[in-house]
Amino acid sequence: MTSGTSDRARARRVTTTTAASALVLALAATGCGGSSGSASGKVTVRISTFSNMGFNKSGLFEEYERLHPNITVKEDNAADETTYWQALQPKLSSGQGLGDIVSIEVGRIRTIAGKKAGMFTDLAHAPGVQPGSFYPWKWAQARTDDGKVLGLGTDIGPMAVCYRKDLFQQAGLPTDRTAVGALWAGDWAKYVDVGERFQKQTKDKSLRFMDTGNGLYNAMIFGQITSYYDASGKLVHESNPGVRRAYDLAARANTSGMTAKLQQFQANWRKSFSAAKFATVVCPSWMLGQISQNSGPSGEGKWDIAKAPAPSNWGGSFLTVPKNSKVKEEAEKLAAWLTAPAQQAKVFASATAGNFPSSRTTAADPAVAGTRNPYFTHAPVGQIFGDAAKSMPTLNIGPDQGIITNAISTGLTRVEQQGMDPDKSWRQAMSEIKSAIGKD
Repeated sequence: MTSGTSDRARARRVTTTTAASALVLALAATGCGGSSGSASGKVTVRISTFSNMGFNKSGLFEEYERLHPNITVKEDNAADETTYWQALQPKLSSGQGLGDIVSIEVGRIRTIAGKKAGMFTDLAHAPGVQPGSFYPWKWAQARTDDGKVLGLGTDIGPMAVCYRKDLFQQAGLPTDRTAVGALWAGDWAKYVDVGERFQKQTKDKSLRFMDTGNGLYNAMIFGQITSYYDASGKLVHESNPGVRRAYDLAARANTSGMTAKLQQFQANWRKSFSAAKFATVVCPSWMLGQISQNSGPSGEGKWDIAKAPAPSNWGGSFLTVPKNSKVKEEAEKLAAWLTAPAQQAKVFASATAGNFPSSRTTAADPAVAGTRNPYFTHAPVGQIFGDAAKSMPTLNIGPDQGIITNAISTGLTRVEQQGMDPDKSWRQAMSEIKSAIGKD
């Protein structure tokens, strides 16, 4: 789901093998589609994006223009999702100025598929859309109550745990990725247990097991079928024991001395990787780019990736098409083409993107499933994240998913960095949520 949505950095880089390039060629024949020429001459399609969604860096806009000489693609990109979403609010309120294709982060998609559904086009049967190519749970996230599908998935964030082999070794823990995954298999509480063991055994007492417990909270929440909303759409965040269990476990980590007390995606967090002062990071697929960029060359071969304790998905986005687009038909075709298996393969293969495909067709191809990442000790990233994605259930998510996650994450930060009592901080978070969304 979302990061909190406001914090998830999407500057990602995954180094792939040349096999991914083979998939690009293998799927190209099915992903290109026909001409979308307009009788009135050259047509401009505007697409709004945030951070690095990989389309431009993968050369997809230029490729589409070559395939469709009458089309010009114009990208309006915001540096971060929070700024982007805030700028979108007056447009969503008025229904004007949305453009032709609007990118929506997964934590916001239920707002689009809920109270804003009347503003967006049903893309389930748009020209070129391949419904069966998407993971069923991803397809369902953008589906309305009456069966319309208002967003086409661009990427997902299946979960793993990234760890420093050298820091595990000096603490007397196994370093083989299979053995490491077995330490916490089946329960995130075992992950925290390993953290306590690490703190007892580490020779360097300045080291910490994880960066922050907030990432742990996200990993747990984004794997629960029911977290903040039940199947009927009713808010249950305060009464659901699964939410409180995730909060309590993260608070346990935050108060035990095993975290580096860092706020993810902030400057100090980025700088801390090169100092190698913590041993693990809860690691959705897009986190690999953050680790490799921030750790730098000195970290290559020291990081590895283990299976997460339980299936979870943190992140991912969609392309939507407003009904009032003046070039709606061409926008639908472009959105379908950008999210088709062939194009998702190209984004995955891009050295500067690394988005994991929301297309199960792409993810299952041996060229992607067999991808290894040299930076992370040649970890089989295609297999690790592909297996995690296949295991994901369909979650009940709602329109205020991001607001609730951000409020609870802020509560955990108070516990970790200010020493606030976890119960008191929980009550404050619940009060803040009520004020923000106006519901009990």
